[in-house]
Amino acid sequence: MFFKCNDMSLNGSSVVIMASNRTPIGAFQGGMKSLTATNLGAEAIKGLMKKVTHNNFSIDDVILGCVIQAGLGQAPARQAVLKAGLSHSISATTINKVCGSGMRSVMYGVDQIQSGHSVSVIAGGMESMSNAPYLLPKARSGLRMGHGQVVDSLFFDGLEDACGDNLPSPRTLMGAFAEATAEKYNLSRAMQEEFVIETFEKYHQNIHHHQKEITPITFDSGYGVMVTINQDEPPQKVIVNKFSSLRPVFKKEGTVTAATSSSLADGAAALLLMHEAHAKKQELPIEAHIIGTAQYAHAPEWFTTAPVGAIKNLLSKIGWNINSVDLFEINEAFAVVPMVAMQELSIPRDKINVFGGACTIGHPIGCSGTRIIVTLINALRCKNLKRGIAAVCIGGGEALALAIEVNE
Repeated sequence: MFFKCNDMSLNGSSVVIMASNRTPIGAFQGGMKSLTATNLGAEAIKGLMKKVTHNNFSIDDVILGCVIQAGLGQAPARQAVLKAGLSHSISATTINKVCGSGMRSVMYGVDQIQSGHSVSVIAGGMESMSNAPYLLPKARSGLRMGHGQVVDSLFFDGLEDACGDNLPSPRTLMGAFAEATAEKYNLSRAMQEEFVIETFEKYHQNIHHHQKEITPITFDSGYGVMVTINQDEPPQKVIVNKFSSLRPVFKKEGTVTAATSSSLADGAAALLLMHEAHAKKQELPIEAHIIGTAQYAHAPEWFTTAPVGAIKNLLSKIGWNINSVDLFEINEAFAVVPMVAMQELSIPRDKINVFGGACTIGHPIGCSGTRIIVTLINALRCKNLKRGIAAVCIGGGEALALAIEVNE
């Protein structure tokens, strides 16, 4: 039986994660390229609901992050809700906070529950970088004469800085800032490659655990043939022994290569959030408690170091310290991001991204903020640990962080 409980007396109490799920991560222009972001979001929601073994609750709202929304049609989150087969009565909101979209959706879900506006919320993120369209500036007003311009929305809306006033150019690729970070923190190419090789090894050593996060997806390939994908594609394309032969991507004599950058990817992830009092009243199984959230912002060109500030703010808010945290998931937009956090916060390597990170798995930008929470829950449970922090850097110089404790 499904019912609603909008008890305003629940304000300010704890929010729990009832279930977590993600799709496989598809390689750029890979096996999932025929699926739009809304298709992927629907698959993440459907998989999430399959993992819920009880049905005495209703969904009050759905909040999904998505960065490259051009060409998706009206209300992408609403599309995902309806494609997933959820009730027409469930409202949905799409948000864009660049790479933090998937985590900000969770934070908004927490806020809605704690304010008493909702009791249960699905929060997550979705992205199909393979389907990012090209744009035609000035076409509407008329390309009257001469050469026009075609703009890649993947770069323009997803991978280039648009916020800095005193930057090398107004549309600097985010990797150029990763190069500056490597120089400032003396992170050599060899050090970055060593980190990514460890990430690659950790992923493959725990590939059986990753399957616990993933619900396989089956779809029409476009040729009338049904295809099932049940594992991440990008890790299958990593060739470690070619790392040393790769050219720097963002600077002629630089240190950041394709290997030490996250790969373009497609995917979606979702969490079912609920008010703790409601979950306990109904005697529903709980995966994890959300202990706190935090944000941080500074100069756009140093977005790579912003997770340090977000984690510091979070630790201060919840009364934890680095040593009391069992595991960290820090999104590997570039290898330098978690490496700087390790250096600045004295985080042991064996506590960070223990199941591998985005340099191996891929980084569907609207999805990753949720994906790392899903992986963090899974890693804590598999290792019989309790406390974890997920953090993500964001273009524009920001970062978000979220702390959880898994249920014993």
